[in-house]
Amino acid sequence: MRILIVEDEPKTGDYLCKGLAESGFVADLARTGPDGLNLAVEQDYDLIVLDVMLPKMDGWSILQKLREKKETPVLFLTARDDVADRVKGLELGADDYLVKPFAFAELLARIRTLLRRGPVREAETIHLADLEIDVLKRRVTRDGARLDLTAKEFALLHLLVKRQGEVLSRSLIASQVWDMNFDSDTNVVDVAIRRLRAKVDDPFPNKLVHTVRGMGYLVEERN
Repeated sequence: MRILIVEDEPKTGDYLCKGLAESGFVADLARTGPDGLNLAVEQDYDLIVLDVMLPKMDGWSILQKLREKKETPVLFLTARDDVADRVKGLELGADDYLVKPFAFAELLARIRTLLRRGPVREAETIHLADLEIDVLKRRVTRDGARLDLTAKEFALLHLLVKRQGEVLSRSLIASQVWDMNFDSDTNVVDVAIRRLRAKVDDPFPNKLVHTVRGMGYLVEERN
């Protein structure tokens, strides 16, 4: 399997290439943002390991442009460890987020987890009250109005609506939407829910996303 590493720090880039090669992968290395984007778009990779702070073009911009063309799995590997940075990366469409310094064994485990994912057959459309999710077109409308959701907001809403009426814990949501196990004091899920509510619920009188104190969140229609 082929992996692209986009990393400007020479020692880290060389270390990743060597470690992945020894683990049975074919690894290419780009040291600038534009070089990374060009390789990511023009070549076929099974996964991309992407830094945020890069020369000439940052990782956020690379991911945004990549997602216009491809759904290649992306794992952010960066020293930026703020919750806001994690949320931003994941909402832009990253599949995982690992903070430096890191253990290579953990990076390898996360890479293998992402690569094991297979295609999932989905129902074409899902309805709840006046909310409609077109899964194939990845389009959401409410009361006939189009909602502009990020990739992770769509995934979060899709999960909640698929399991409408069920209380989903924060850890379950984190594992299903981001394929990550967050620390118990991390509020990434709460932040994502707030942003989702601002688009799905706030403009409408009938609220669909509900908090169950001490347990998690659920989606259902309430009179």
